[in-house]
Amino acid sequence: MRWENLTVESEHGRADVALFGADAVTTRTFDTPEFRGITFHEIRARSIINRVPGASRMPFEWTVNPYRGCTHACVYCFARKTHSYLDLDTGIGFDTQIVVKVNAPELLRRQLGSRRWQGEHIAMGTNVDCYQRAEGRYQLMPGIISALRDRANPFSILTKGTLILRDLDLLKQASQVTDVGISVSVGFTDPGLWRTVEPGTPAPERRLEVVRTLTDHGIGCGVLMAPVIPFLSDHPAQLRATVRAIAAAGATSVTPLVLHLRPGAREWFMAWLAENHPHLVRRYERLYAEGAYAPKWYQRRITRQVHELAQEYGIGPARAGMPRRIRPPEPADSSVSPAGRPEMSEPTQLTLI
Repeated sequence: MRWENLTVESEHGRADVALFGADAVTTRTFDTPEFRGITFHEIRARSIINRVPGASRMPFEWTVNPYRGCTHACVYCFARKTHSYLDLDTGIGFDTQIVVKVNAPELLRRQLGSRRWQGEHIAMGTNVDCYQRAEGRYQLMPGIISALRDRANPFSILTKGTLILRDLDLLKQASQVTDVGISVSVGFTDPGLWRTVEPGTPAPERRLEVVRTLTDHGIGCGVLMAPVIPFLSDHPAQLRATVRAIAAAGATSVTPLVLHLRPGAREWFMAWLAENHPHLVRRYERLYAEGAYAPKWYQRRITRQVHELAQEYGIGPARAGMPRRIRPPEPADSSVSPAGRPEMSEPTQLTLI
């Protein structure tokens, strides 16, 4: 395993700062059902706020990723390639060899307090899920959210995990002092497809319950409808069922994203496709012949269909970085305005990524 001189690597590119020292790795396994077969490599990171290269398509500039590798085991995950920089396998190794930055909360707090930090928006969950199963044991996110809250630093979280509800109180506190954006990823609602392509994730209906719970507690939550998988989840009836379920959960918005197959993910996904849907292999080879992304005409078609369905069900499409409003916190007392209605503050804005 190559740990020496490792540099910070996100889905957006490589930076020139060492991630951690080669002598700072502790490897652990836990003989419990939820972690059986998984190896954790605990490190003390040297940096936790990653800058997104200017050429990136992402609508944000800074990210925090407390984990590398992901037990969600999504066969299409674009972050698989990053494991090759550690000489780890991008297939099973990505799903079972998890790097944990155990000092992430304290390091983030220190970096946020630096004179050089200007309080820019920080996105989380953009590489691997910060609420994957490992978070239940390592509990890094409460410290991370607390550090951001205490500095009133705007942030957003994208997740497939239901564990985010554990931190509901912290999220509510943070939303009172800064812009907080929450988005849950639900690409489809087909249970058979979910079990084969996202075997380590909570079921789609459980993720939609997260959306409903957050919304009920005054935290607006959008849904990233990702990925829409060609020929497997893109039939009009499937798109309709998914958007209808998203709307019923009270999502503030739905944003479709067609499957993209970057190196590392492409090989793993195509091997899965050949085993489970061999009749689709040639169609995929043609559809993705030009690279990692489906053709523009296909992406536009899916986007148009989802946006039309969203309008029909009363939710609008989201634009990158568009602010979303949430209900303000209830007043501490029962004071009443002269008009006879409870005093309410201006609504807080959420930035949805």
